[in-house]
Amino acid sequence: MAVITISREAGSGGDEIARRVCELLDYRYVDKGMLDRVAQEEGLSETELVDFSEDSYRGRGFVDVVLRRSTRGATIPTRASTGDEVDAAPTRTLDEATAAGLVAGTIRALQNQGRVVVVGRGGQAILRGQPGVLHARIVAQYEDRVMWVMRDLGLPRDVVAGWIAERDRANEQYLRRFHAVDWTDPTLYHLTLNVSLLGQEKAAELLAAAASSHGQLGHRAESS
Repeated sequence: MAVITISREAGSGGDEIARRVCELLDYRYVDKGMLDRVAQEEGLSETELVDFSEDSYRGRGFVDVVLRRSTRGATIPTRASTGDEVDAAPTRTLDEATAAGLVAGTIRALQNQGRVVVVGRGGQAILRGQPGVLHARIVAQYEDRVMWVMRDLGLPRDVVAGWIAERDRANEQYLRRFHAVDWTDPTLYHLTLNVSLLGQEKAAELLAAAASSHGQLGHRAESS
């Protein structure tokens, strides 16, 4: 069984690298659909799972942090079955801690299936120290991140700079609040890849090679 977790700075190309690694190793990229399916298979959730991650977390104000307030995480649809029909039922609101806990439980279940790449969602903390799991961090120089996002999204520099700052701050707060770790702590990761120096393709190749040689992590199947 094998799992790769990837933590990435905003705009560093971590998502693209993760997808390329999946192609190189014939792994599956963990998205919301897979989380839903695994959660239901494992009996963790009878409803559509909230994909509560750093990307949807906006952080809390200073007063909320000081008072340890738990804010609403997300609203999910429940389902009611009548005979052969499945009817929509009222939505149910989960607080952030519950939503994060469901995602963590699903990621642990994914470890048993193996051959997956988990981007974000606290994977480096949830599966820390587990056999057959490789943790990687993707970084890049700040100016490169700004330039790449401006190029890809066609947005002005001030908008991109604000987005990068918000996303990095949300990552830091999410990992600290729900998993009690510092996402920049190098001891959380087997390797850190600097895309400014390597480029996306070389970073993906190095990560795939490291995964293939790391403990129980499997090589790409020779036949399909």
